[in-house]
Amino acid sequence: MASGTALVYDEEMTRYKLLWVDPTCKIEVPERLTVSYAALQQRGLAQRCVPLPVREATDQDILLAHSEEYLEAVKTTPHLSLEELMTFTQQYGDVYFHPNIYHCAKLAVGATLQLVDSVMTAQVRNGVALVRPPGHHSQRSEANGFCIFNNVAIATLYAQKRHNVKRVLIVDWDIHHGQGLQYCFEEDPSVLYFSWHRYQHQRFWPNLRDSDFDCVGKARGAGFNVNLPWNKVGMDNSDYLSAFFHVLLPVAYEFCPELVLVSAGFDSAIGDPEGHMRATPDVFAHLTHLLMPLAGGKLCAILEGGYNLTSLAQSVCQTVQTLLGDPAPRPGGLTGPCESALESVQCVRAAHRQYWACFKHTVGLIVEPSTKLCKPEEEDQGAEEEAQWPEPPPRPAPPIRTAAVVPPGARLPDSCSRETGSLSQGAEEALRNMDPAGLVEGLLPSLGNVFTLVDKIVTKKVRNGLALVPDVPSAVSCVVQKVLASGTDRVLLVFLGEGEVPVEVSDDGRVLVLQICTREVEKRKSQYHVPVCLEKTGRIASAFVHAVLSLVLPVGYGFDPGLVLLALGGGGGGVVGVEQWAQLTALLQGLAQGQTLALLQQESGEEILAATASSLLGGLTPSLGPLGALDPLEVQEVETQRHRLQDKWGLLRTAARSSSAEGQRQPPI
Repeated sequence: MASGTALVYDEEMTRYKLLWVDPTCKIEVPERLTVSYAALQQRGLAQRCVPLPVREATDQDILLAHSEEYLEAVKTTPHLSLEELMTFTQQYGDVYFHPNIYHCAKLAVGATLQLVDSVMTAQVRNGVALVRPPGHHSQRSEANGFCIFNNVAIATLYAQKRHNVKRVLIVDWDIHHGQGLQYCFEEDPSVLYFSWHRYQHQRFWPNLRDSDFDCVGKARGAGFNVNLPWNKVGMDNSDYLSAFFHVLLPVAYEFCPELVLVSAGFDSAIGDPEGHMRATPDVFAHLTHLLMPLAGGKLCAILEGGYNLTSLAQSVCQTVQTLLGDPAPRPGGLTGPCESALESVQCVRAAHRQYWACFKHTVGLIVEPSTKLCKPEEEDQGAEEEAQWPEPPPRPAPPIRTAAVVPPGARLPDSCSRETGSLSQGAEEALRNMDPAGLVEGLLPSLGNVFTLVDKIVTKKVRNGLALVPDVPSAVSCVVQKVLASGTDRVLLVFLGEGEVPVEVSDDGRVLVLQICTREVEKRKSQYHVPVCLEKTGRIASAFVHAVLSLVLPVGYGFDPGLVLLALGGGGGGVVGVEQWAQLTALLQGLAQGQTLALLQQESGEEILAATASSLLGGLTPSLGPLGALDPLEVQEVETQRHRLQDKWGLLRTAARSSSAEGQRQPPI
């Protein structure tokens, strides 16, 4: 199994700059690379990465995405005088040339291809390329928006040709629309391109009608171009996560990519003079984490924009730290997306309803967006004045990643520690306070080690763990009491199985239970008990993913637990397969700084035990394969819960209040 995170960087790519006065281009400076790399070194992250050498791209590489005429024209630039360079530049938009830029552009492409080669040949699991010039605006025969060659477009075509990759997902979280990427792949169903971007109803650069939500691709590529336009500034972490939960991830899981390429522009972070958004650098830790279970973890992040040197460096570090496997910071303060963001999400889902099964049930378009008449200049000024944010908190990793309470003969990965030592003081005290008469036979002997594991997770000696127990429901009840008594503020219990969950769920908000089962739950205990009944059909994988993305993750992120308890109870194996369970385990580790405990029945098979341990260790998450159609009854079950809870958990919303869409009857599926 591939492991390790690659880092591609060469100081040579800093050796060009603007040689004349240009108010637009003055923000694209060499320091963008140097501060990013220096921050990685200062935090000890660069030293933990696998360094990759940089090479120049060949003509053959560049011609994958560019015309020979354009390449030959760029080749002349090292020999031009300053006046000739200025004249050459004028034929393109918002870009500048320098005698060394052709060399640097070849290095940027070559660095990106080195990263792709390393990931696709399993030398590393994932990686980041700090490159300059950026690439996503460059078109077949045109430099544009600081971009000379389209690094990610070339990398996509190279991966398909060199490594026989069948499906590539491109996630462009730069604040500008990557029109060069859209134009390159808009007729190609083997490439799913997702871009969110500041748009403001075509009033923001690149001011293209083609950047709007209804530009979905052409011919065979219809549906594979997903544009999510931001029609106001000031979008924050809730808006970005909402876009992932309700637009990108549902389509990505249905598409089932074999490689994920991120056009990682950090001008979408707070403080950037271009974006004027409010998303803090730590949100990129979560965005990266949510992408990592896709494509078997094969993820390459390639730097695009980012012009506030402070937020740029912080965002790069947050991304790399997540790729390295460090626990994500607690999200905190997520109130739900703003009205304008909801309008955009609603429009995108409706525009793609005919192409993706995950959107068949969505509501209609917004007739008149609330931001249509806003003045962007006034919005910009307000956002710029308020751009202040704290330094991202440290993300220390406990010395032990994963520990397990299992019988001696159980097979576990070598890197998984076994909890077999003496009981902790807290565990002994908890056992003394228990009434053995109320426990399932055989449970008490295993609880001591489980409680000791809980103490180690809570005190950050161990990051996460798993335990095989004789009776999962009884163990869940005991563990929840133990965790709360240990000082944890909130516990998220995700219970897969039938019957009543044996946990006291009150309205004090300390325990939230999300139960996924295949039989109707007779009684809902409180607003913090969310049962979801998925019928046993041949489409259980699609229904389960829909429930996780539409319900479990939004509620979980809004709840912001201090510990996540995953329980595969009686009949839980009928709810999900090994692959779905592994994906759920991987995704939920973005919460609670990775503090997760999984409880399994003692008779669980080796396959489910191995998959749980692998996911907790940050290993390969098995692919679900392409997902099929959703069962209408299961969609209705999830939607019923989502509508019931969305006033409390704003991240559940998928449509704007102003449209009254949330109250409309769902269209036929």
